[in-house]
Amino acid sequence: MSLNQSVLEIRERQRIKSKPYDEPAAFWISKDNLRGDVIDVLTIIFQTSGCYWGKQGGCTMCGYVYDSSTGEPAESDIMAQLDKALEQAERRKLERFMVKIFTSGSFLDKREISADLRKEILSRLAGDERIAAVLAETRPEFVTEESAADCLAVMGGKPLEFAYGLETTSDRIRRESINKGFSFAHFKRAAEIAKQNGIFTKAYLMLKPPFLSEKEAMDDILNSIDEVAPYAETVSINLCNVQNGTFVEKLWENKEFRPPWLWSIVNILKEAKTKHPDLYLMSDPVGAGAKRGPRNCKICSRDVADMIREFSITQDVKTLEKIDCGCKLLWEKELLLDDVTFGAPILE
Repeated sequence: MSLNQSVLEIRERQRIKSKPYDEPAAFWISKDNLRGDVIDVLTIIFQTSGCYWGKQGGCTMCGYVYDSSTGEPAESDIMAQLDKALEQAERRKLERFMVKIFTSGSFLDKREISADLRKEILSRLAGDERIAAVLAETRPEFVTEESAADCLAVMGGKPLEFAYGLETTSDRIRRESINKGFSFAHFKRAAEIAKQNGIFTKAYLMLKPPFLSEKEAMDDILNSIDEVAPYAETVSINLCNVQNGTFVEKLWENKEFRPPWLWSIVNILKEAKTKHPDLYLMSDPVGAGAKRGPRNCKICSRDVADMIREFSITQDVKTLEKIDCGCKLLWEKELLLDDVTFGAPILE
C-alpha cells in the first residue's frame, strides 16, 4: 500500500460534522511581524469544498481537511463568512490590520474559490482603508501569470503575499514523509511568477514530519531555510503536532512518533537568523506543552513557547536566550542517541 493510500484510508474512516455554510471554519485576531512592521492580523479560514489533494489522500500530518464543508457553499455563503470575520475586527475596533486568507486548501484553486469570487473577496479587502496588506495561502501549482496578475489588479496597490506549505526543500522528504504532491521546483516557479508580478512570498516549513529523528529534522529545516531564502521574504516554521484523523496520529498512537522538542526550534531560529539577518523567521508552537504538541518538560514548555512567539514578533535573537531549563540536557542527549535507537529510515 502506498503512503497516499494509507492516508486516504484513514481519512475515509472519519466522521465530519457539518456546519452552516455561511460560517467560516475559524477566524481570530493576533499580532504578526509584517516585514518589519508589527501589526494586528485577522486570520480567516474559509469553509470551502476543500483541498483537492486532501480528497485524494493528502498530507500525513494535516487534519485541516476536516475543516472543509461537507457540501458546496454558494458564493454568497463565502461572502457571508467574510462579513462575519470582518465583524470581529469591527468589534475589536482595529484601526489598521492585515488579513490572512486560508481555505484549508488553496485560495487560487477555482474549484474552491471561483475567479469571480476571488476578485470579489480581494476587492472587498482592498477597498477597506483599515486593511494594510493581504496574505492568501495556495498550493504552488495554482500560481500562474494569469492568476497572479488577476489578484494584483484588484488590490489597488496594497501589498499582496502568497503563502505556500512547502514544508521542506527536500523532494524526498516531501514525497516519502509528508506526501505533499508537489516538488521544490513547483514552489520556485510559483515564487518567481509572484516576484515578477510584485507579490511577496511566504514559505511554511515543517519541523519533524514522520520518519525523521530530531537531529535529522533540525538539519533538514536549516538546509531548507538556506535553500528557500532566495525565493521568500518570510519563512514560518510549523512544529509538527498530532492532529485527529491523520497518519501522524496513527504513528503516535503506536508510539512511533514524538512531536519535536521546543529546544530544537529555539536552536534553529538562533542559527538561521544569525545566518540570514534580513529574512523574517517566525514560529507559533501550536499545542505547546500538550502530549500531542511540541514540548520540553512540564516546567518550561509554555514559557519557552511564549519566548518563541516573542521572537517571531521582535526578530531579536537575544529574546531566545531568556529561558533555560535542566531538560535541555535531555534534549541534547536525544540528539546524540536518536539516530542510533530509531534513525531516519527514509534517509538511510
